[in-house]
Amino acid sequence: MSSHDSHTDDAATGGTATNDAATAAPERTSPLHDAHTAAGASFTDFAGWQMPVRYSSDLAEHHAVRTAAGLFDLSHMGEIVLIGPEAGQALDYALAGKLSSLALDQAKYSMLLSRAGGILDDLVVYRTGDDRYMVVANASNREAVAEELRDRTAPFDVEVYDESDDIALIAVQGPAALSILLATPGFHLEGDDFAQRVTDLKYYWSIPAEFETHPVLVARTGYTGEDGFELYIAPDNARALWDALLEAGREQGLVPAGLASRDTLRLEAGMPLYGHELGLDTMPAQAGLGRVVNLAKDTDFVGRAASEEGPDPEARVLVGLMGQGKRAARAGYPVLAPAADGAEEEVGVVTSGALSPTIGVPIAMAYVAPKFARPGTELHVDVRGSSLPFTVTALPFYSRKKH
Repeated sequence: MSSHDSHTDDAATGGTATNDAATAAPERTSPLHDAHTAAGASFTDFAGWQMPVRYSSDLAEHHAVRTAAGLFDLSHMGEIVLIGPEAGQALDYALAGKLSSLALDQAKYSMLLSRAGGILDDLVVYRTGDDRYMVVANASNREAVAEELRDRTAPFDVEVYDESDDIALIAVQGPAALSILLATPGFHLEGDDFAQRVTDLKYYWSIPAEFETHPVLVARTGYTGEDGFELYIAPDNARALWDALLEAGREQGLVPAGLASRDTLRLEAGMPLYGHELGLDTMPAQAGLGRVVNLAKDTDFVGRAASEEGPDPEARVLVGLMGQGKRAARAGYPVLAPAADGAEEEVGVVTSGALSPTIGVPIAMAYVAPKFARPGTELHVDVRGSSLPFTVTALPFYSRKKH
């Protein structure tokens, strides 16, 4: 969603694999796996899926999205559908935001909180009918989100369906995304002008359309900091859509892009990633996302009491860090500040970091003690034994020019 756009999502540059073949779960593949293989993709394990990490180079794919467009396969994401007359009220109770107030075809970034106020997952929720909502969850949390939603919505007149296996997700992201979508043959909107509706589509809105007579939900959402669209379609029809987009976008610089570039793109855009910036031990306010928790709604919701109390005043908060040179601060690296004895003390930890392809310097997101969170504060990061200078920087690092 994407993750939640945002949403919110779910990018990664690597994964962990088990050597115990007897206990390892079978790896899942996207309905577009053959297309990725044919395009020469390198794959990585992510949340039990074999997903393309890159096709050519991380840098080339990153720059393509910033200057033209990239095509991403996000079919590993989870889609959980709620249907029933009380679907909106059920989501108001289950999630941190007020979802019942969404207009038809509107989307919203939200969170599934624990009773202690920690983040079980960040999500994007679409209202796809009067009594129908689609919740898009991170791949690693799909089963947990579905189970929590079933449990939390049990008192309401609503049914919960995990439709993840019936939905493929393709994203076209970048300044040329709209013109590529308009140049792709096969899209149709019953009784309306598809080109005009897509052109007029606002951020975090969607339209139900058709591609070669098959249903497709076209959403103006994404996780790269650029304009773009996310397209939800049945797995059997995903390859035709993928190929049509690539063909239509070839002259405009569209390239297939993997999870590695997705990660550096979302980092530049200051978008948090579950398992890095967000997790059960983190409250939304610590991540600068307190606005996602709607304490003004007149209903109870899971995690409300803890959210009203808020995090401990000394709890670490999320900041941006910008360095010099070419050595990146990576997840898990300690953040340091001068101590009273003239040495350095650990005051935080890096959650995501990379050498920014767009800006050309090391950037990172980190949790630090509140007294070190002011922009302009000079800190150090322990980069493999070297204490390197970084400056606290307001997020995002990169914002696209809006026309």
